[in-house]
Amino acid sequence: MKLTPVHAVLLILLAFVAGGLGASATRLWRADRVERSGMHEFVHRELRLSKDQSTRLDALERDFAIDQRKLDLALRTANADLARAIDEEGHYGSKVGAAIEEVHLRMGELQKATVRHVFEMRGLLEPEQQRAFDREVRRALTHDPKN
Repeated sequence: MKLTPVHAVLLILLAFVAGGLGASATRLWRADRVERSGMHEFVHRELRLSKDQSTRLDALERDFAIDQRKLDLALRTANADLARAIDEEGHYGSKVGAAIEEVHLRMGELQKATVRHVFEMRGLLEPEQQRAFDREVRRALTHDPKN
């Protein structure tokens, strides 16, 4: 098939849309990782954990890292499927719509697992530590990184 000017414009538009989606997903993914890393540092640095709490937290972190890698891989796969659907359809059709839903599903699974992990971490803490932890969680969830 000959590449007409209309096809070239559509191809450029698709590349732009796919790039935008990829950039958005990457920003969300990186921001999520930075916040979790910040929470982990906060818990170890600010909450003065007992030896037992620290040992139990390290075990939680190891288990979550395994789950997180699986969920990250599923999200990357969903993004690759979206790119393929965009290439195949060339417009916002049923394949692209279904692929976007899959990306959202995988992002949601990662977020749910992260929140469950936060509650598991909280469960290791004493009441005073929990109050400080809760304040930091609220700050992390509402902090505007642009400010």
